[in-house]
Order: sequence, then structure tokens, then C-alpha cells
Amino acid sequence: MKRPLWLLCSTTVTLALLASCETSKPATDVSANAGGTNPSATRAGGSGESMESNGIRLTPFGDSPKFPEAQMQLRAPIAGSTVPSGEVAFDYQISNFLLTKMSGGPHMAEMANSMKGQHIHNIVDNEPYTAHYETKFSKPIPDGQHVVLSFLSRSYHESLKHRGAYDLRIINVGNAPAPATPIIDTKAPNLFYSRPKDTYSGADAKRIMLDFYLVNTTLEPGGNRVRATINGTEFMLDRWMPYMMEGLPAGENTVKLELVDASGNMIPGPYNSVTRKFTVAP
Repeated sequence: MKRPLWLLCSTTVTLALLASCETSKPATDVSANAGGTNPSATRAGGSGESMESNGIRLTPFGDSPKFPEAQMQLRAPIAGSTVPSGEVAFDYQISNFLLTKMSGGPHMAEMANSMKGQHIHNIVDNEPYTAHYETKFSKPIPDGQHVVLSFLSRSYHESLKHRGAYDLRIINVGNAPAPATPIIDTKAPNLFYSRPKDTYSGADAKRIMLDFYLVNTTLEPGGNRVRATINGTEFMLDRWMPYMMEGLPAGENTVKLELVDASGNMIPGPYNSVTRKFTVAP
């Protein structure tokens, strides 16, 4: 039995519209992923293969909400400038990224999440970062020359890793003369530590994020890598991604990160080898 021509055309247009809606769906749907609590499904989608040794499992993941248009500019202090002793005032301009907003996504419910939302990580001389939820703040910095790395962070402390999301600069505090040679080459390959930090307890202790920041380098098989030594167990990381650590024992834990070349040799840089301790509460 032949169908009327108008019915066939209507059906064709409807199917075309449905197909169009499906293919135009954004790659990362934050609202749909917010509050996800299925760890096995999370690790299966968007994650690489796990590495496991001595009871410690390390799993890279790349399925967090994306903010490719996010931009951050540090307006003050000016790079290379000298500022008065004491509290140093920072002033950022941020676009396409909302501080204090929850990031959503599958990992927000899996790992330690700041109840204050998205923020800025401010790292001075590769010491533990301070988190800031406003674009203007002050913090005490000793007299002398210092390296300041700033980057945008999701609410669960995972860094945004594209070029517009970070700033690296040298500043001088106080009246002491600046050294003849800057304390860091800001154009050379540099590694900075971010997470883990402090103490993890309860559900936060089951999956702890390892995250670091790279400037002027990439990681790849057969190229530069990061050697992560966790409680004495070595893992070679050839992708710049956040990693989920599982199986860590209660008590004090140690992470050592080293930026190495294809032969496993340390790449020169004042912060390219760093060791930190953190605690997993029993």
C-alpha cells in the first residue's frame, strides 16, 4: 500500500532533525554529569589504562568538564617588577570561567571537592598552593626573588591545562637587589607540584588525585616523561593528565615527581624534582 507523499516527506524531515540534535550534542555535558557516582563507569569512559604495582593503582582520566575558552590574566604584580615587603597584592582577570561554581562531571563526587567551588591555585616557589575564590587577594611573601605560577582549577582541584589558563612569572619582593641570574628560566621545561595535599579521610581517601603542572614541555612515549614515585613504587607517566590513585595505606604517604628525558635523566630546573607528603586518615 503506497503512503501519501506528504507523509513520507514528514517522516524524512523528522528523522533528519533527530539526527541533527544527536550529533550536535556537546562533547562534555556538565549538567548531565553533575553528581555522577558510578566509579566503574567513570573509569571505563574517558580514562586510559590503569597501572598497578605493590597494591597501588594509578589511572589517568580525561573526561572532566572542559573549559577550552577559559582565560586567565594576572594583571598585578607585573612580571619582573619589585613590590614592597609584606603582603603582596594579586589581581587577576578571568573570562569564560566562573569562580565559586561547582564543576560538575563524574569525578566531583569521587574525589576531594572544595565546597567553595572553582578557584585559582597560586603557587610561590613550588611550595604548596593557596586556593583563592576571588580575583583579588593578598598573601605574605618573604623578601627576595620569587617564582609565581597561577592556574585555574576545577572545584575538585584538577588544573586547566591549556595555554590561556595559567601564568608563570618572576617577581621581586622588598628592597634586596635581584640576583644576576633569575632563579628560574621561565622559557625552559618546568614541572610544578599541585596535588595531593594535606589530609584525606572518609570517602575522599578512596581515590586521591595526582595532578601536576607542566610549562614549556609535553609528555609522550619516547620523549619527556614524569617519573612518579609513590611510597617507593615507581610509575612512568607519558601523558599530561590527572591520575586517580587507589590503594594507598592509612597514615603518611609520599609522592616524588621528577621531569625526565627519554633516557630517564633529570631535566635541569629548580623544581623538576619535588617530594611531598600527605596523610590518609585511618
